[in-house]
Amino acid sequence: MKVNLYNQSGEEIGTVELPDKIFNLKINPDLIHQAVITQKANQRKPLAHAKGRGEVRGGGKKPWRQKGTGRARHGSIRSPIWKGGGVTHGPRKEKDYSKKMNKSARRQALFMALSSKARDGELRILDNISLAEPKTRLMKKILENILPFPKSVLVIQPDSNQSLIRSIRNLPLAKLGRADSLNIEDVLGKKYLVLLRESIPVIEKTYLKNILTFNGYI
Repeated sequence: MKVNLYNQSGEEIGTVELPDKIFNLKINPDLIHQAVITQKANQRKPLAHAKGRGEVRGGGKKPWRQKGTGRARHGSIRSPIWKGGGVTHGPRKEKDYSKKMNKSARRQALFMALSSKARDGELRILDNISLAEPKTRLMKKILENILPFPKSVLVIQPDSNQSLIRSIRNLPLAKLGRADSLNIEDVLGKKYLVLLRESIPVIEKTYLKNILTFNGYI
């Protein structure tokens, strides 16, 4: 699969061959949906927490004696039937929302997401980004040269470049990622994907090791 190669001025300077096993797969929407839901579920932190009768304050003394008052028998004001008492069957912060998905299936879903970007014309391959100084305006100009900016964009770098990190972090619609730590939520969460050319071999080396086919989609 060949795509155009751009420089940071937005000029086409050639073509790049993309690996078909990553960027030219048949799309399985159900698998992609499962991967996104799994990732979101595994990031979820349980915050809602209702105190049980063993966690609320008070209740050390029996409210009134057992017999002779004409009132119902009670042993503690912590009882769930008392105002201010514990909550029965309330939400607990110990609840586990995580889901499991096979590594090969997660990886295939990521490849399908990358393939959808390439197929829909939302992928740009950039030769290199060279900044005289780490300035947001310079990075914004480069993105405007190659994309119908302002649009949300994910820029993938081969390794950590501090100059690139500092220049892009103040752009509200742009996000920077590394080629060896891609995830499907970031890829699908942005309209466009910009790959630095050196990121392609890093993606191949990271994600094509010992890969298995999934339901015939390779």
